[in-house]
Amino acid sequence: MTSSKARTQRKAQANAPAHVKRKMLSAHLSDDLRKQFGVRTARVCKGDTVTVLRGNEDIRGVEGKVLSVITKSGRVTVEGVTIDQADGTSVARPVHASNLVITKLSLDDAWRKDSLSKNKEAKQ
Repeated sequence: MTSSKARTQRKAQANAPAHVKRKMLSAHLSDDLRKQFGVRTARVCKGDTVTVLRGNEDIRGVEGKVLSVITKSGRVTVEGVTIDQADGTSVARPVHASNLVITKLSLDDAWRKDSLSKNKEAKQ
């Protein structure tokens, strides 16, 4: 971001292209994963296990798998984090990716596994 104005930053974030918004969906790694892979952050993907660090008292500290990633809004739905609607049904509550910490990575994707290991090799 080049501007220091809050509204300009919000506009740039909202109107960013998909390949840039994808990078905004990253969260910190837990201490164990940080030592293992040698990086501080990683993109949140479906299947990762995350812990909610910030938010209301009812969702703070909840650990669960990522059900879906909403690139447009920069939010993630986590298993066990729901909100009750007016008719009594509960639906998944989107949580911003920056309010999460990744505790277990889903390494099903070979490209993701390769890129994380390359980062560690490059730093050594």
